Amino acid sequence: MTVRPAAMCDQARVIALLRNFYDAHRDRTPMRFEFDPVYASRLFTTHAFDKRACCFLLDVQGKAQGVLMAGAFEHPFARLAVARETVWWIEPDYRGKGALDMLRAFERWAKGAGCKYTTMGALQDDSAVLTLYRRCGYQLAETHVMKPL
Repeated sequence: MTVRPAAMCDQARVIALLRNFYDAHRDRTPMRFEFDPVYASRLFTTHAFDKRACCFLLDVQGKAQGVLMAGAFEHPFARLAVARETVWWIEPDYRGKGALDMLRAFERWAKGAGCKYTTMGALQDDSAVLTLYRRCGYQLAETHVMKPL
């Protein structure tokens, strides 16, 4: 099990992982939309090949079983670079130590991109993920709420 940057040849597998993420989370958030493989492809391309973004894969015997995409941006309140996770998904059978390896790879990338902070997301009822983040030194910073219009 290794963590590696995505390559173009990973696109189809990453789209499948994003579909699995969508299927697992679509009833856990008020935001409703249909999965769009074309949009997922664009998301992959943006994160895998933009210098201000990253796309890490959890590779298990040559097959990606997890994806972590993130981007770096200037914080709106200060001249301060921050890296923010866009999506993080690991297939259920492959969760464990690989998650920590992916998180560390993201943090190394963020530091190398000049970021002073990293931010990660979790759904409101995902206490296991929040526990992992806290164990890794993350602190609650904001809570976002959403209302369908």
